[in-house]
Amino acid sequence: MLFLLYGFTHVPNFSGKNSAPKTTFSIVIVYRNESENLQLLFKSLRKLEYPPELFEILAVNDASEDNSAELWQEFLKEYPQLNIRLLENIRKSGSPKKDGLELAVSTSGNDYIVTTDADCEVPQDWLKEYNSLILKTNAAAIAAPVTLKTEGSKMSFLDHFQELDIFSLQAATIGGFGVDLPFMCNGANFCYSKEAFLKVNGFEGNRDVASGDDVFLLEKFQKSGLKTAFLKSREAVVLTAPTGSWRELFFQRVRWASKTTAYKSFFSRGLGMLVFLMNLLIVTFSILVFLGLLQPSLLLICFLLKFNVDFYLIYSSAKFFSREKAMKTYFLSSLLYPFFSSAVAIFSLFSGYKWKGRNFTK
Repeated sequence: MLFLLYGFTHVPNFSGKNSAPKTTFSIVIVYRNESENLQLLFKSLRKLEYPPELFEILAVNDASEDNSAELWQEFLKEYPQLNIRLLENIRKSGSPKKDGLELAVSTSGNDYIVTTDADCEVPQDWLKEYNSLILKTNAAAIAAPVTLKTEGSKMSFLDHFQELDIFSLQAATIGGFGVDLPFMCNGANFCYSKEAFLKVNGFEGNRDVASGDDVFLLEKFQKSGLKTAFLKSREAVVLTAPTGSWRELFFQRVRWASKTTAYKSFFSRGLGMLVFLMNLLIVTFSILVFLGLLQPSLLLICFLLKFNVDFYLIYSSAKFFSREKAMKTYFLSSLLYPFFSSAVAIFSLFSGYKWKGRNFTK
């Protein structure tokens, strides 16, 4: 964790608003049953400050059962100045998301693919920031920051818990790039060149894993020696909606964790095991103390070690997002997190999950 904290501090903040727009982008959004979230996404897409002739929006409908497709049709008609193309997903594998992305990439004629999700809001300088970093570094793949939409005092403990969890994931993501061992990224804010995608044969080799369209690509880019970078810019932060219940959060995290066993990177697998074992150790010690089989002092030492190291890492991330106030629930979240995380990890090893009305088996 300290190694990642060191890496986090070595990724410089970036701002490149003054660069001339030259890069062409295809914004790809694979969606399913997102009618409740699309209006906020549409609002943010309308505000993008980038020459319209240099980007397009590819919306891929993944068999939506609500009126999401109709909403996209209305958006297309209302804003003809935006280059929007509506596609229907073609299922070919065990991962509908990857099928949709491959379809969009195959139809794109632009330099770079930028992915986000239908429950997100993108910043107005989003493409400007990507363009500037591409011109500066010529990176083939760029990860960028994601955080939760916040509503101040209206946030529940569940929202705060998710926010701290996202901060920890973002800190680890940025830290990995900072030590030149990138192992995580988020498909809600990810950019890569079409040429790089074709060079690594897209999702070939992991199409049967339902999730992981982002991390597996990053692994393949790294293995192929392609240049990767992290866009550590506040002007490039994508906002994503929090889940509405503990059950929904649990199975979202199970979905994320389910791909861990398919990682090929020794560093990412080792780090995942380290985090799991530390959380499991605290859970085990808690049970033994409750049963009177272990001195509380040993549990306290382990908890304080994790509590303090994690605090510095998460606080660094919260500070980057200008959300230091989120740390007010850190103590209570730290008590719950080992149990939550251990349950997610164990469940993901032995069971499938349900997502967007579909069942995915292990």
